[in-house]
Amino acid sequence: MTFKIKTFLTAFFIMLNINCFAQQFDHFFPTKNLTTVGVYYYPEHWNPTQWERDLKNIAEMGYEFTHFGEFAWAQLEPEEGKYDFKWLDTALELAAKYNLKVIMCTSTATPPVWLVRKHPDVLATMEDGSKMDHGSRQHATFSNNYYRSYSMKMIAELAKKYGHDKRVIGWQIDNEPRRSLDYGNDALNRYREWLKEKYKTIDVLNEAWGNNFWSGTYSHFDEINLPLHKQWGMNLHSQLDHYRFADHETASFLDEQAIEIRKYATKNQWITSNYIPMYDVGYVGMSKELDFDCYTRYMVYGSDLGIGSQGYRVGEYSRIAMANDFFRPLKGMYGVMELQPGQVNWGSINPQPLPGTIRMWLWHVFAGGSKFTCTYRYRAPLYGYEQYHYGIVGTDGVTPTTGGKEFNQFINEINKLRKKFNAKVTLPESYLKRKTGVLFNSDNVMGINLNKQTKEWDTEAHFLKYYKAVKSFGAPVDFVRDSTNFSNYPVLIAPAYQMIDQQMIDKLTSYAQNGGNLVLSCRSGIQNRNGHLWEAKFYEPIWKLIGSEIESYDLLMPQSTGKTKFNNQEFEWTSWGDLLKPFKGTETWGTYNSEFYSGTPSIVHYKLDKGTVTYIGVDSKNGDLEKQVLTKLYKQQNIAIENYPEGIMVEYRDGFGIAVNYSDKPYNMNLPQNSEILIGNKTLKTADVLVWKY
Repeated sequence: MTFKIKTFLTAFFIMLNINCFAQQFDHFFPTKNLTTVGVYYYPEHWNPTQWERDLKNIAEMGYEFTHFGEFAWAQLEPEEGKYDFKWLDTALELAAKYNLKVIMCTSTATPPVWLVRKHPDVLATMEDGSKMDHGSRQHATFSNNYYRSYSMKMIAELAKKYGHDKRVIGWQIDNEPRRSLDYGNDALNRYREWLKEKYKTIDVLNEAWGNNFWSGTYSHFDEINLPLHKQWGMNLHSQLDHYRFADHETASFLDEQAIEIRKYATKNQWITSNYIPMYDVGYVGMSKELDFDCYTRYMVYGSDLGIGSQGYRVGEYSRIAMANDFFRPLKGMYGVMELQPGQVNWGSINPQPLPGTIRMWLWHVFAGGSKFTCTYRYRAPLYGYEQYHYGIVGTDGVTPTTGGKEFNQFINEINKLRKKFNAKVTLPESYLKRKTGVLFNSDNVMGINLNKQTKEWDTEAHFLKYYKAVKSFGAPVDFVRDSTNFSNYPVLIAPAYQMIDQQMIDKLTSYAQNGGNLVLSCRSGIQNRNGHLWEAKFYEPIWKLIGSEIESYDLLMPQSTGKTKFNNQEFEWTSWGDLLKPFKGTETWGTYNSEFYSGTPSIVHYKLDKGTVTYIGVDSKNGDLEKQVLTKLYKQQNIAIENYPEGIMVEYRDGFGIAVNYSDKPYNMNLPQNSEILIGNKTLKTADVLVWKY
């Protein structure tokens, strides 16, 4: 089979997978609707005489669903075992009156005061022994047995009441669940049980943790305490397992809630949760009982400078794209449960977004394949921790904010697109041919971040150097996992895949041998799955895969910038450089141009049967090197690529092309022939959107 035929078949099967996912979720979100938009509403925050006015206005602004009960445990169960659903029934009736569907939420992020006072052990205990208290949110711990079991009682009552309610389309479990490193008694006992289940015997654990080092050996699981991460020199392997355990606690708590809801809910109601996109945790995507995963995204809060002097009002252009591409492959679909509606209150600095930016974010979420977008919140709060946080309407409860107007504009534009939708149109062949997988393993990220070896290293920034390069090519990207079928991707990039085993080495070898193009970056394969260095020469188990020895690595001081040369250009680096010694037949693509090993290889390229393996052994300062190496590889493999400048993002879905501009300069799009422009024009100014039918 020639590579050209294989590439076509790969594209065909990718298209089949997309169609399968579309069919899988079509009964929840009909494909012909493209996407749907909703907004949070908190009836418990407002005078009941205003509820009808508000819900009527929500519907008139074009929203198709709303969202109840996220933080309302105290209103749903004002006393232990006494439930009050009357107010929620009224809100549901009013929503239905104006044809608004409802997402029902479990309120486990905000346990009521009577619960935490009667059972203070449900409050999370910090590493220093201090405890959280009532008055905030997410102050209970997922590792407390009573909290977990009592939560299910409340959830069961809620599901019994609304599990067959046709006005309820789905369930959101908890709110922005996250890893909690709890040090309570239950957490300790659950941790020990988790370790027993994982390792079976104490001897196996001792070996995995390397406990012969510093006299760390245990005789019994009951001798193990929760590791103190702030204590200098704490066993790295125990810390990594503590993170894994805490991630399991989060994921399993969500799964238990989903199982409880399904006892009473119909199959027409979906179940999800909304995560803050984080790439150094393992719980995101770990819950098996959720129908799909959602994310929350805020873009302007004093953190990211963006591009140009006003970029801080627009946001970092990769944040929505990377969240789209990270969440969509988890279960084949994603939604955005919270998208920033305007100015917020909780950032280090809280500027106004640039006019037009919120609409652009909405289009960028849509471009990645989202089936719905929701926003927090309809009415701006007048009191509480989130005073000054904008809503869709302002503090008077009726006047649309700038963000409210932009949401409304997006809704009207989606309605226009629905009339143009053609289910028979497939994705462009050139777009599919450059489909790229980025291999992600949370253990590797957590392990590296526990032991970086240099303050110059930034794991997420390292991933972004590859990710931004591929997105500039106009490539569709999936963050893939160890279990993914890699053959669906003409190019597979594995950045800093530090902990590896023979099974993964064999899988990557087979991928390349069968025609795939594998790219590994520096510090890949230096450890086994336990995070131990190999009892061999540095990186030796992957030498045959990459066609080169790796003799050692170097780390530079910040003031001693190193140089590496590729395509007759010099690139700077400081954080990590692998010292390569290629086998005969392996091409040297880049060399070091400074330090005592000047002239030795930094980048090698190896033909492996029908495919290729490229090893980029150095982490550049700004990502230009990684982009140029990938450019050479794609062109060598006859994969047609675009060359979009920084801040221009382009995607295709449902027969439409979508381009957005986060940069500070106008950009002229070169559209395919016979394209019909539906929204915008070919020249995109900052925060502009262009949508065309192809």
